[in-house]
Amino acid sequence: MRTVDERLVAADADRVFQAASDVERWPAILPHYRYVRMVQRRDAGGVVEMSAHRPFGPLNWPTWWTSEMWVDRARRTVRYRHIRGVTRGMDVLWELEPRGAQTFVRIVHEWTGPPWPLISWVAANWVIGPVFVHGIASRTLAGIARSVE
Repeated sequence: MRTVDERLVAADADRVFQAASDVERWPAILPHYRYVRMVQRRDAGGVVEMSAHRPFGPLNWPTWWTSEMWVDRARRTVRYRHIRGVTRGMDVLWELEPRGAQTFVRIVHEWTGPPWPLISWVAANWVIGPVFVHGIASRTLAGIARSVE
């Protein structure tokens, strides 16, 4: 499974990177995030537990996952490796590319799927990726853009 969410943000790369990498602040600026907890802090990252709602009309489906997080300020990238939750093993990359006064942001999620015999590929590629991962990542990217523009 591979999902890609991209957006040109009308703000400079340093400002966008600060908002994208300051995950503990996300619940204050992203209404679909229930909580973000830094479980273990390290230089340039740590282990972070996150929970977000995936809306379905009037209903909000709660999701959660725990990730190792690495922040590379020089390259303006943030990487995650999901280590707990349904999406365990998923790799996530946030890349920021300055474009004058704007910033191009790309979020890539890659995953081989859950360890469920027979339905792993279908679950990952037809439900979890396009419905949940893209549904949450697209809202996250839009909210980050809103907060810095």
